[in-house]
Amino acid sequence: MADLNLMRELATTGDTKIVLLVMDGLGGIPREPGGPTELEFAKTPNLDKLARESMIGLSIPIAHGIAPGSGPGHLALFGYDPVKFLIGRGVLESVGIGLQLTPDDVAARGNFCTVDENLVITDRRAGRIPTEKCVELVKLLKPIKLPGVEVIVEAVQDYRFALVFRGKGLSDRLGETDPQKTGLEPLPVKALDPAAQPTADLANEWVAKAREILKNERPANMVTLRGWAQEPGLPKFSEIYKLRSAAIAVYPMYKGLASLAGMTLVQGLHSLDEQIAALKANWADYDFFFFHYKYTDSRGEDGNFDAKASEIEKVDAAIPRILELKPDVLIVTGDHSTPAVWKAHSWHPVPTLLHAPGLTRRNDVTGFGETECLKGALGQFPATDLMPLALSYAKRMNKFGA
Repeated sequence: MADLNLMRELATTGDTKIVLLVMDGLGGIPREPGGPTELEFAKTPNLDKLARESMIGLSIPIAHGIAPGSGPGHLALFGYDPVKFLIGRGVLESVGIGLQLTPDDVAARGNFCTVDENLVITDRRAGRIPTEKCVELVKLLKPIKLPGVEVIVEAVQDYRFALVFRGKGLSDRLGETDPQKTGLEPLPVKALDPAAQPTADLANEWVAKAREILKNERPANMVTLRGWAQEPGLPKFSEIYKLRSAAIAVYPMYKGLASLAGMTLVQGLHSLDEQIAALKANWADYDFFFFHYKYTDSRGEDGNFDAKASEIEKVDAAIPRILELKPDVLIVTGDHSTPAVWKAHSWHPVPTLLHAPGLTRRNDVTGFGETECLKGALGQFPATDLMPLALSYAKRMNKFGA
């Protein structure tokens, strides 16, 4: 586990460049026994060549057997202990769309979903409605009032929205309403300790009013709430690692993570091509680039093996354009595994590649995939070790001790 105080002591400035390319939910498992994973099935000539010239292995986001959320998975990649610095998705979504949270705020990430006449969830994401529809529905919810608190609700992206309660004495010790599977009713918001009961009552009142407003809408006729949280005061990435850092991400949640860590957000990005262009345009101004690609995870959650492989291929095709910039260190990995056969995050270690020309040890591997990563020079290691490795291979770490 990376020691942030030690990193502050040893990290030094320099003129080298680091790119952390995160294919969200990259890891997978075969769809038939003995077959390839999504990464192994995909045609990835550029990543395969890079693997043969680099070091590869499998990173463990939290611990063996623990399936991480996206927040903990990314915090581990940034070198933060994801168990110590646990940040709820409500804060991540809210900060990611530019909301300024105060100490009196409690935030939740909301999903529009579809329920039948018995209030049983038939689609947890309401058919992945477009953002434009989400904006329309949020406008319907904005007039909802609650006693003693200010209510802020804003569209995020697709079927997601952010909900913030602002008032004195609120608690984020609240349960989630998404049962995480279809065929069940949304859960009530439960207080996880007695002091949180007034906040839970407010949340349940808001959900009831939202349901009444949405009941005749299709397909998004109900909401679920998850990830209740308050702003955590995360130590700043630049202070720990002595890096000028930029985040090149499309989805608000990942921009929220980067913002909480103190990274500069590159705004207005909607596609992989725009992300590559932004990387080039900002190359001279930053030392570290967090480059996030979402759709590998989305297709895994959809249970679409072939589509996830296709998304991996899109990123593979972009690798030469990243290498044209000659990064001193390029890391390719994921924040967790999202096997299509599971349709969910899993605990499987994540394929990881570290490219540092002229500095890495030799792999006896043929390409980039889970099976080959088992043979790679990096072995299996905690994801929190990636930032110390990145700094060392970028020649940005001093020696420890005499």
